[in-house]
Amino acid sequence: MTESTAAEFDWEEFLDPYVQTVGELKIKLRGVRKQFLKKKLYSPIEFVTGRVKRRDSIRKKAVMRGYTLETIQEMEDIAGVRVMVQFVDDVWDVLELLRKRKDLKIVEERDYIHNQKVSGYRSYHVVIEYPIDTIEGSRVVLAEIQIRTLAMNFWATIEHSLSYKYGGVIPEEVRERLTTAAHMAAQLDMEMGAIREDIQEAQLLFDDPQARLDYKKENGEDNELW
Repeated sequence: MTESTAAEFDWEEFLDPYVQTVGELKIKLRGVRKQFLKKKLYSPIEFVTGRVKRRDSIRKKAVMRGYTLETIQEMEDIAGVRVMVQFVDDVWDVLELLRKRKDLKIVEERDYIHNQKVSGYRSYHVVIEYPIDTIEGSRVVLAEIQIRTLAMNFWATIEHSLSYKYGGVIPEEVRERLTTAAHMAAQLDMEMGAIREDIQEAQLLFDDPQARLDYKKENGEDNELW
């Protein structure tokens, strides 16, 4: 993909289906969380975010991976949704929820939790085919869903920022510290998993409006802004 052909490309028309895909997936997955909470059940989904890859990022990846304007729709992560969970075990629960859905088709899974990258990156990636309806008919869009714990996401966000700062070549000393931090994040996930049941019970109790009100009154916080 050359700069001239990319400049002439109708990016808005090309990206519209991906914007629609991200929007629909976020609504549906947030709806799953709401269903759990309405039934007073623990939700494996903490929150959901999403984005459509920026044009410059698409162009760079297209050049690096050899995509052309005719094959660029084969890129798997133009539409990206991230599902945040509290515990590593929740990753597998969310994965099962995705596998059972009839409105999407999983075409590839990448387990970077059991097989973490050398850098220390951990996450679970699911590539899906997602059908959307447009005024020109239905079509299938590729999208990537990442499932991460909060600790995994914190580390990945910092690593991404540092990679951007150093132009993709992070100094060795900083890289070593990141690797150490990755081990610490994994240890945090393991420790939280060990007391998962206690945490879940406490959260379900505290999610009750009356329980929160009683707690604030007992601790002299009933006049605080929450």
